[in-house]
Amino acid sequence: MNINELITKLKSGKALTEAEFESLLEAEGDDMLCLTEAARETAERIFSRKIFIRGLIEISNICKNDCLYCGIRRSNRCADRYRLKEDNILECADVGYKLGFRTFVLQGGEDGYYTDETMCRIIRSIKSAYPDCAVTLSLGERSRESYGLMKEAGADRYLLRHESASPEHYGKLHPSSMSYENRIRCLHDLKELGYQTGCGFMVGSPYQTTANIISDLRFIKAFKPHMVGVGPFIPHKDTPMRDFPAGNIDLTLKILAVIRLMLPNVLLPATTALGSLRGGGRERGILAGANVVMPNLSPPDKREKYSLYNNKLATGVEAAEGINALREQFDAIGYKIVCERGDYKDIDVR
Repeated sequence: MNINELITKLKSGKALTEAEFESLLEAEGDDMLCLTEAARETAERIFSRKIFIRGLIEISNICKNDCLYCGIRRSNRCADRYRLKEDNILECADVGYKLGFRTFVLQGGEDGYYTDETMCRIIRSIKSAYPDCAVTLSLGERSRESYGLMKEAGADRYLLRHESASPEHYGKLHPSSMSYENRIRCLHDLKELGYQTGCGFMVGSPYQTTANIISDLRFIKAFKPHMVGVGPFIPHKDTPMRDFPAGNIDLTLKILAVIRLMLPNVLLPATTALGSLRGGGRERGILAGANVVMPNLSPPDKREKYSLYNNKLATGVEAAEGINALREQFDAIGYKIVCERGDYKDIDVR
């Protein structure tokens, strides 16, 4: 099949063979352009040229886990640890609301300080102060009961990257205390509890093969998440995976395009990692079908401490205060930042 036939098959919802997926992932030149343009046209048909903004509040870089790629892993003694208290988080939300944000993303390591009682109180405080806003959580693996309590408190969305749909590959990225089965259990619990649920993976993570990526894409198609977070792997100097190469930008863009064509109305971020790895990376993500960006609302003195990977951007257009500069960047490529909640809409768009 040529590239146009593959795109048509992908858009129709039909299952692709391994060889067909490989052809899409190996597309270059005009074929890659054709793929990303098809994804961009699909996104524009559904969302016009709107880009939804989310205010990212990184609440803690303390984590009980020891993921081999992550800069805030438990064993990293070089990390300068911090956690935000409830007042700090509400101050960040207040700044964000005044800047026009209508979704707040509370992200952090798996820090035992944030018990169900604490998280529910924080969520209720935000929803009470800003009833027209959505609260997204990205706090890792918790029990079904915990997810249920936070949902009842008013949480709307939950982001939890599955990291790999291959148990063997998942095991190479994580300590033995973590399991692929529990990660997938969490994702299904979240969806069943009514969260707008997000999964995702790193492109070019250590030991990842093309077959692994195809398994990830098949998992995403079957799971039908409301959001998908995909960005290039970037190593961190203080982890066991410090010497692995960063992920490929072009491959990341092709994967974003494939996801947009498979799940037309999915909420698809152009990640900070894209912008951190290469100038203009986030704009290229938008032009490949992404429609969400998450500027940083964390206290300025904490942003560099939430170091998941080397040279993570947290200033300039990556910062919430740089929203006007970000708006100008997207205006230059014909897109418009909108101050809306930007909820997932479960409608037939094929």
